[in-house]
Amino acid sequence: MPDLIAIVGRPNVGKSALFNRIVGRRIAIVHDQPGVTRDRVTAEAEWRGRPFTLVDTGGIGLLRGEKSGDVIIKAAVEQVEIAIEAANVILFVVNVQEGVVPLDREVAERLRRSGKPVLVAANKADTHRAEKDADEFAELGFENIFPVSAIHGGGVSELMDEAAAALPPSSEFAVQSSGLENVEPGTRNPEPLKLAIVGRPNVGKSSIINALTHSSRSGHDTRRD
Repeated sequence: MPDLIAIVGRPNVGKSALFNRIVGRRIAIVHDQPGVTRDRVTAEAEWRGRPFTLVDTGGIGLLRGEKSGDVIIKAAVEQVEIAIEAANVILFVVNVQEGVVPLDREVAERLRRSGKPVLVAANKADTHRAEKDADEFAELGFENIFPVSAIHGGGVSELMDEAAAALPPSSEFAVQSSGLENVEPGTRNPEPLKLAIVGRPNVGKSSIINALTHSSRSGHDTRRD
């Protein structure tokens, strides 16, 4: 099962736009109305050859005029909690044009409790000045802050390079890290692999051994294989 990167944040910070930018096609709903995405949207994605599942969650927190008992809001929060639990890496999206707001702090608190790697995507950094304003989000307690523009694509490559690096090593990388990739062709491994050939008598096990080792026995082999 591919590793999972979850996009979380309060409503109307551009989570769906970032989701679509990373995936490369329009899947999540992108709309100016706050809180349009109320459920998780998932897609299989790849970044520089590394596959993963990308999840766009509904916004955390309350919109204006909504009550805490609202079933839809509860469902959205539950979906976010599920994504946080399953995620290997979390992209915490904030709005650099609005600065830090109380709901950002609420989201940050939930994410800190998760203990997962969190990258802050300071979205809507469409100008040079807005990029500098991203430093304000350091107060949320996360080290990695990336000014991005999900609509125009600015800063997304740097964000995703870091996100991919934070994913657990895949099976491909695990083989490389074993050191076997450094063994020259034709050299003997100091700890050779062992292969056992088993089966009932008289089914040709010795012939298989000879074929594998490129050595055939002279004369008639009287062993029962």
